Amino acid sequence: MKHKKLSNLIFGFALCLFTLAACGLPGHQAGLYAEEGNPTSAELLDKAWEAHGKYDIEATFKITQQCIDLYQEEAKRQQASLSALPKGADIAKYQILNDVATCYFIQGESYMRQEKFSEAIEVFNAVIQQYPFAQAWDPRGWYWHIAKIAEESIDKIQKRQTLESEEAKEPDVSRLATNISLFDPGSEDFIDYTKFGEFKNLNNKSYAYIIHDQAGLIQAVGEGVYPNTSSVRLNPRFKIAQNEGRLAGSAWDFLHSPDLEAAFFKWATAPEPAGIKLFYTGLILEKAGLIKQAIKCYYAIVVHFPSSYGWTYWHTPWYVGQAAIAKINYLLRQNPKFQHRLVDAHIRIVNGYDNDVSNDIAIVNPGRWEKVSQKALTRKQRIKSGKVEKIIGDGKVRLFQYQNKAWQLQVRGKPYVIKGITYTPTKVGQSPDEGTLGNWMFEDFNKNDKVDGPYDAFVDRNRNNLQDEDEPGVGDFKLLQDMGINTIRLYHYPQEVNKQLLRDLYENYGIMVIMGDFLGKYALGSGASWYEGTDYRNPEHQRNMIASVTAMVEEFKNEPYILFWLLGNENVYGVACNANKDPQGFFQFANEAANIIKSLDSEHPVALCNGDVLFLDVFAKYCPDIDIFGANAYRGNYGFGYFWQGAKEVTDKPVFITEFGCPAYAEGKTTDEAEQLQAEYHRAAWEDIEYNMIGNVGAGNAIGCIIFEWLDEWWKAYEPALHDYKPLWAGPFPDGFMHEEWLGLCGQGNGSQSPFLRQLRKAYYMYKEIWR
Repeated sequence: MKHKKLSNLIFGFALCLFTLAACGLPGHQAGLYAEEGNPTSAELLDKAWEAHGKYDIEATFKITQQCIDLYQEEAKRQQASLSALPKGADIAKYQILNDVATCYFIQGESYMRQEKFSEAIEVFNAVIQQYPFAQAWDPRGWYWHIAKIAEESIDKIQKRQTLESEEAKEPDVSRLATNISLFDPGSEDFIDYTKFGEFKNLNNKSYAYIIHDQAGLIQAVGEGVYPNTSSVRLNPRFKIAQNEGRLAGSAWDFLHSPDLEAAFFKWATAPEPAGIKLFYTGLILEKAGLIKQAIKCYYAIVVHFPSSYGWTYWHTPWYVGQAAIAKINYLLRQNPKFQHRLVDAHIRIVNGYDNDVSNDIAIVNPGRWEKVSQKALTRKQRIKSGKVEKIIGDGKVRLFQYQNKAWQLQVRGKPYVIKGITYTPTKVGQSPDEGTLGNWMFEDFNKNDKVDGPYDAFVDRNRNNLQDEDEPGVGDFKLLQDMGINTIRLYHYPQEVNKQLLRDLYENYGIMVIMGDFLGKYALGSGASWYEGTDYRNPEHQRNMIASVTAMVEEFKNEPYILFWLLGNENVYGVACNANKDPQGFFQFANEAANIIKSLDSEHPVALCNGDVLFLDVFAKYCPDIDIFGANAYRGNYGFGYFWQGAKEVTDKPVFITEFGCPAYAEGKTTDEAEQLQAEYHRAAWEDIEYNMIGNVGAGNAIGCIIFEWLDEWWKAYEPALHDYKPLWAGPFPDGFMHEEWLGLCGQGNGSQSPFLRQLRKAYYMYKEIWR
């Protein structure tokens, strides 16, 4: 999965929140729509958001009701004049409608915070019924449909009540995944395709596999694997499932169904492109424990449909053949008892780093199966790197490249693997959307002269949402140290950095900091407005960003905890900047910024945070002076696939994952099951990173990772006082969706003891085991 969320703007909107008048948005001019002697609806709305953000319930209702009383008649008139949602500049013409409806919405939100759910539902229903065409501005960069979000809020309330009711019941231990019984499992486990056909033009864009013995190949591969497309319907269980009505609907409805048998039948007979069909058939077989049959599905993609592609939720290409090879290698590493490895399999997509599939060229070698003893497979292979060929940097932090092209990061002459995490502990109820996001580096809610999260956090071992006598405050810094964390990732603005806190983090806990500058993402640092967005060829924007980068380096270059500098945060995805439209301009400017950093500081390398591998080829061409390629990547429970090899082929730079993670919530799973799936996802990701480090048999360019994230953040789906179960986008996660409020390696329980309580999840203990 190449793209991720837009809402992960932890700090990005602290300067331009729901105080909309300060943001210069249309329709918020002073005096507009004012009743004589009264404040405008916009002025009242700004004050309402401010009061709501401060948790001043009395002021919130007083201000919102004043706006409603003054302007609801005009709001109703504007609503009655509409037959559809206004678009573009027309939205501002209906400002009173928008403001009044938003005031009602704020009242509903306030009721939700107080857990007065029946009152909240009543207010939300009033919005839905009376103001269906009202819209509100979200400082994350868009207008949102108030009635639609009100409906979602009602759904959240009802779902929460249902879940709380279910949690009060005894768990249903009988809920087991349906088994899959193969009617035709095939005569071979690891198919030698040369027995049934001929490979032509290996390692060439004209690659093809020509079948000579189709009947023999059908018999060998078995049910559900191309070209065996008919025996699924001959399976007696297929007819039973059909008669029971279990096969009704689209195959996509079955992708994450607990009825694995029905899901297998649907996908094995789905009218989807062959590569996609095989991949998801394999995924379902894998879930059912039929690993060998799943591998046959994945390998059939490599042999027959190597250039297959699908589309992510963000409409970027996903290359199925490359993912299939990664899946095979992952499953074989997990199952050495199979005593097989796939040798020399390789699919390279020329021109595959943009969003245009029409210019893609697939260079293919499907490889071959090699039988290997289980002992050889379980023995860790070490690769000799040879002599040092290249050194980057002349300070305490340096990069070394060896004869075999592998890379190593060193700090003060010792190897350093980045075992990092994003650490931004947000108190439940705080939100950048409402202007209430605090600065964790200075917060001291219990007034003991210590920063809360780092020093006073405690582990709620029995998960009773209380701090018992045997649960002392140990602090996050100690918990991070015990886990094996050696690095956190921060940005030097817009919030003030507590230098003394970071010095203590380094001196007493051994944890360093990757310090970043957004480089104009979200219009931060460029001086651009949100609507305008950062233009990387605009001289004024360039000057502002250079000033920001320069200030960062001058302020922090002599701090002992700095590991290296990081530019941007997946800027190539756009969002108030034009890097997605002009990647050349962005990367050229990023390289210029890197050179300015190096002129000021020779002690620390410079890295860039990309959005997966989008425009990687443009980066390689225009960023020769950036030392490290970093990328936010969410690819699934088998690691990062072709990511490492692709980066090695295109850039020959050291690489690290700047962000990855998995929710600890999954639809239809118990808390324990979801946490286990999260831990398995993280384990596979780390094993893949380690496999591609120096000395191992992978690409040799991996230097570590940054986990996203330490603690659940409840504001991501908008109601910061509720831990939402709502999925925000589709992706390669346990239930097929990203639940952004559940990415933490530890949770905050029911929120009543925030910001102090920590419920450590299985993924935390997994890392503690393998990192310590």
